[in-house]
Amino acid sequence: MIYFDNAATSWPKPGCVLEAMSRFMIEVGASPGRSAHRLSIESGRIVYETREALARLFNVADPLRIVFGLNATEALNLALRGVLRDGDHVVTSSMEHNSVMRPLRALEKTGQVEITVAPCSSEGFLDPHDLEPALRPNTRMIVLNHASNVVGSVLPVVEAGEIARRHGVLLLVDAAQTAGAYPLDVDAMQIDLLAFTGHKALFGPQGTGGLCIGERVSADEIEPVKRGGTGSRSEREEQPDFLPDLCESGTPNTVGLAGLRAGVEYVIQEGVERIRAHEVDLTRRLIIGLLEIPRVTVYGGHDPELQTATVSFNVEDLAPSEVGLRLDEGYGIMSRVGLDCAPAAHRTIGTFPVGTVRFSLSYSNTASEVEEALLAVTRIAAEG
Repeated sequence: MIYFDNAATSWPKPGCVLEAMSRFMIEVGASPGRSAHRLSIESGRIVYETREALARLFNVADPLRIVFGLNATEALNLALRGVLRDGDHVVTSSMEHNSVMRPLRALEKTGQVEITVAPCSSEGFLDPHDLEPALRPNTRMIVLNHASNVVGSVLPVVEAGEIARRHGVLLLVDAAQTAGAYPLDVDAMQIDLLAFTGHKALFGPQGTGGLCIGERVSADEIEPVKRGGTGSRSEREEQPDFLPDLCESGTPNTVGLAGLRAGVEYVIQEGVERIRAHEVDLTRRLIIGLLEIPRVTVYGGHDPELQTATVSFNVEDLAPSEVGLRLDEGYGIMSRVGLDCAPAAHRTIGTFPVGTVRFSLSYSNTASEVEEALLAVTRIAAEG
């Protein structure tokens, strides 16, 4: 079997992730921050060390400003619904995932927020010069995904950070596709809010993720999306007013965070640059090979240096679903087909409403797997 669906969830996970989760369930198991016994203290230590590992990876000065949640979607909802106020204006791009667009459209529908969508090219790239003219006096935030989950195109978040600082607005970056696979430095890139998920290139389990909250966003500016028990200030019936407790109610997915810590430490040990170089090499092989196959259209910019290891294509006269089925049943190749929860992006690249076939590679994939996949696509395209 060849697994090329890593943009959805990375698999297989490194052995250290499985070991960390197993150890937690067998040897620890308690809730963090809820009790004073040794197992609860150990559980709390695991959660904090996960914050510390992420802070090292993303260059976050204060680990307590990393708020955990279920995934990037929950983090984006916290950033959008928790920070934006009535009358605010938001600038985003036409390559966004529904995890950004649906919360924004909901806020727009109720009249709370105005939205400007900066158009991207048909290859999925955004010209940073198109951001500044979109700003208004009431602009509160620029929201961009770091890289497209459809064609992998990397958006100009560095330039967006400079623009945001110059105009006194916040920059929210959706790093679901890049955290762990692409260098990220929230300080150098002037990112105010960074949403990440644990189950993709950080090699953690599903149900882990969070939001890095920069110093330009104070706790009193954030409206939590849920309230409840935090294990702190239990004598009060009001939500704690400090991070991370303000935004972390309920018992966390501690076994998942144990796995996430191991995944992040694996990324740090291997080195993001090494991971990135391997994925660039595989992506180059994949793009060059697909472009040589008759009746195959490859979307995006075709430059592996400007994208993640995500490549979308279609086979002439065949629906993406048909191609995906043949890849799975005939060749044991796992892909993603359809709209990838990103209709705006597919409209931008001209593949709406049918979508594409998506191959998304990871550090665990090999050149021989790419060659096998190219042979499979060649045969499917020839069969028609």
